[in-house]
Amino acid sequence: MNLILLFDEDFVDENIVRLSGRRLHHVRDIHRAQAGDSLVVGKINGELGVGRIVKLDKNELILEIELHSPPPAPLPLTLILALPRPRVLNRTLIAATSMGVKQIYLVHTNRVEKSFWHSPVLEEDKIRDSLVLGLEQAKDTIMPIVHLRKKFRPFMEDALPDIAKNTRKIVAHPDNLAQEIIREMQPTTLFVGPEGGFIPYEIEKLQSAGFHSFSLGERILRVETAVPVLITKLMSR
Repeated sequence: MNLILLFDEDFVDENIVRLSGRRLHHVRDIHRAQAGDSLVVGKINGELGVGRIVKLDKNELILEIELHSPPPAPLPLTLILALPRPRVLNRTLIAATSMGVKQIYLVHTNRVEKSFWHSPVLEEDKIRDSLVLGLEQAKDTIMPIVHLRKKFRPFMEDALPDIAKNTRKIVAHPDNLAQEIIREMQPTTLFVGPEGGFIPYEIEKLQSAGFHSFSLGERILRVETAVPVLITKLMSR
C-alpha cells in the first residue's frame, strides 16, 4: 500500500480522519508506523497529501491530513476487455488501474463463457475493491469507471462508435497486420479479446469499425499479462 486512500465517510472533521479495518492493520503491521509518523494519503477523486498519525492502536488510526498535490494524469486510453475468467479479472483490473486507465468496458464475445457473468467478482463492491488496490499501488486517487456490456453486437453498433470516436483504434489479435505501432501518447481505444481469441465475425466487425490489429508476437500471453504489456507498448512516450 503506497497510498492511504481516504473516503468521505472517513472524515470526522475537515482535516481529521479515523480509519479501521484493512488500512489500520496495514499501517500498524506492515508500515509499523507510530504516532507522529507521516504517511502518503489521498482523497478519492481528489488531491494527494500527507497524513500525520495522531493516534494508533488496535482499534483505530487517526490522522491529521493536509492535501496539496494533484494525482497523476490519467492515461488517454479506453480499455475494452472481453470478460476474462473470474480469477483473472481482479488482477487485470488492478493492473489496468495502476497504469492509469480510467474507462474500462467488460464485454461479451463468442468465446466468453456465459457463466462468467454470474460470478460474484462482478458485484459492484468486489470491482471497487480491485480498483482501490490499483489506486493504492500507483498513488492515484481518481476512481476508474467499469462498464458491463453483455451483448456484443449492440455494443459494437450502438456504443462503440461514440466510445472510440477520435481515438486510435487497436484490437489485440495475433495476425500479421499492424505489427509496428507509433509509440506516442495519443488517445487510444484498445480492445482485448478472450483467452480463446476472437471469431472471424468479431474481427470483421472490429475492422469495419476502424480497428487495426496489433500482435505481441508468437507467444500467447495470459490476459493479466497481455493487458499491461499492450498498454506499455501502445502508450510509451
